[in-house]
Amino acid sequence: MRMIFVNLPVADLARAKAFYGGLGFGFNEQFSDENAASVVISEQIVVMLLTRDRFADFVPGGAVGDPAQATTVLNALSVDSREEADDMLARALASGGKPWQPAQDHGFMYGTSFTDPDGHVWETMWMDPSAVQ
Repeated sequence: MRMIFVNLPVADLARAKAFYGGLGFGFNEQFSDENAASVVISEQIVVMLLTRDRFADFVPGGAVGDPAQATTVLNALSVDSREEADDMLARALASGGKPWQPAQDHGFMYGTSFTDPDGHVWETMWMDPSAVQ
């Protein structure tokens, strides 16, 4: 089984934890401390929220980009329905996130997008399973 670990620098770890908790995700406390929080998106997807100083420890030269100033990555997450995409957007906005792009509706594919409080972009995407075949 392959897994993906997305490491994100955050300015305020408590604020970031409140945001991702507000999306309904849990935390793995075994891999969390005062400088990091392990957010469990699914069994195969984990987001590591790292204070900017801790994130810099992993970067040669220690230079850390600022997603509030320029888009650094687009994180796309599949959802099971249009309603789940809309619900995740609503929870993101209620938890301190901001809208990013207008919803995209192509009939067989639908998505929403938002940024977390630090400016990291998240997109949700639903695709009609019959369109995949």
